[in-house]
Amino acid sequence: MAESKRQMSDSLRVAMLLALAGGFLDAYTYVTRGGVFANAQTGNIVLFGINLFEGNFIAAKDYLVPIFAFFIGIIIAEMIKSRFRSNRALHWRQIVVLIEFAVLAAAAFMPQAYNTSVNALISFVCSLQVESFRKVKGSPFATTMCTGNLRSATEHLYNYHKSHDREALKNSGRYFLVIALFTAGAGIGAVVSKLFHFQAVLFAASLLLTAAIIMTKDPESANI
Repeated sequence: MAESKRQMSDSLRVAMLLALAGGFLDAYTYVTRGGVFANAQTGNIVLFGINLFEGNFIAAKDYLVPIFAFFIGIIIAEMIKSRFRSNRALHWRQIVVLIEFAVLAAAAFMPQAYNTSVNALISFVCSLQVESFRKVKGSPFATTMCTGNLRSATEHLYNYHKSHDREALKNSGRYFLVIALFTAGAGIGAVVSKLFHFQAVLFAASLLLTAAIIMTKDPESANI
């Protein structure tokens, strides 16, 4: 399947599910796995630096591990893309999402003693996602963090105010929708994590599995 052809992975409905999962995973690791962020490596880098310079080397290690796992995930995503880009039976992004699903399902049954490993696995999952899903309807998006989306949403909104270009308004709305869903995912993640503890991550896994199923549909039949 040629990359130039529109893919279902480029659709807004897939981005919505991935944004929900992205917000959920950040809340899950923060609430149940020792206050570490799965997606926001900027936050982990800041906390790593603080603990390192304060001499808290054990605590610093807990933040360094997910950073390294994120690094590895980017490389793996590119390897999958290179190896399966021309695969007609299964799109390479579906392979990525199925790997994410399997890793999260395994993490759900790892006890608190393995928090560092779980955080690394979930950071790995998020890096696969951020590297593999970069666009929605042709516009650059992120489904595991919000800073770039907020910048783009505001920029498009300003462009609409200046030029009254309806497409700029639509793009702004899509960005704000993804941000809202990421926020909702974080809120849901906090609540569900407090109720179901480690197994709560299966909720995010189910969102990813649903996204993988949606990606089997013909993109020309999708409205969003």
